[in-house]
Amino acid sequence: MLKKRIIPCLDIKDGATVKGVNFEGLKNAGDPVVLAKKYEQEGADELVFLDITATIEDRKTFIELVKEIAKELSIPFTVGGGISSVEDVRKLLEAGADKISINSSAVKNPELISDLAKEFGSQCVVVAIDTKQIDNKDLVHIKGGREATELFTAEWAKEAERLGAGEILLTSMDGDGTKNGFDLRITKLVSENISIPVIASGGAGTANDFVKVFNETKATGALAASVFHFNEIGIQDLKEQLKTQKIEVR
Repeated sequence: MLKKRIIPCLDIKDGATVKGVNFEGLKNAGDPVVLAKKYEQEGADELVFLDITATIEDRKTFIELVKEIAKELSIPFTVGGGISSVEDVRKLLEAGADKISINSSAVKNPELISDLAKEFGSQCVVVAIDTKQIDNKDLVHIKGGREATELFTAEWAKEAERLGAGEILLTSMDGDGTKNGFDLRITKLVSENISIPVIASGGAGTANDFVKVFNETKATGALAASVFHFNEIGIQDLKEQLKTQKIEVR
C-alpha cells in the first residue's frame, strides 16, 4: 500500500497566493515563498504550485517565483500552469520543479503526455483534471475551469494513464473551496478505474474529510489550500489524526 500524502496547494495569480470558491471570487492568501517554507517545516509531503491564470492569459509560468520557492523545499514540488511543450517543462525542471502538471494543453494535444513521459519519465508527468457535473455527466473542464469539454472525466483519466501520465490530480470544481468535504463519488470512480496514483482535490474543510477520502476511495494523496493557508488545519495535527484512524501517512 502506498502511504498517503498530504499536499498543500499554492494557487498563484499575479505572483500572490489566492483562494476562491468553485474557482471564483479569488482572495489573497499570502506570500507563496513564506507559505512554502511554512509547509516544508510543518511536514507536508509535497507541494503543488499552480499558476492559475497562465493558460487564460496565454503566458508561461512564473519561472523566477518557481526558483524562489524551490530553494526553500526538500519535498517534491509540482508546478503547473501555461505548460505546452517539452521545452517549457525542461525550463521548470531546471528551475527546481520535480514534477509538472498539465491540464488544458493535455486535453488539446494528448500526445504531449506521451512526449513528456518519454523525455522526462512518467513519474514527472501529472495530468490535472478539473471536473464538474453537468446534467449528471462528469465533464472535464479546461482554461482554469472556464470551459467545459465533451470529455468524460473517468474516461479521460484512463486515457491519460495509457498515454504515460504518472499521476492524476483530480479537482472537483463543485467541491472547490466549499469546505463541504472531498467529492467522494468522483474520486472513487476515477481512482478505482486506473492504476496510477490519484490526488483528491477540492472541498477539504476538516481533518475528518481527509480520513473519509482515504478510507472511502483509492486516492493516495489529498490536496488542500485554504484550510492550510489560514491555519484551520495543522498538517502535523492532521497526520496524527490520520494515524489514530490507522491510515498510513508518509
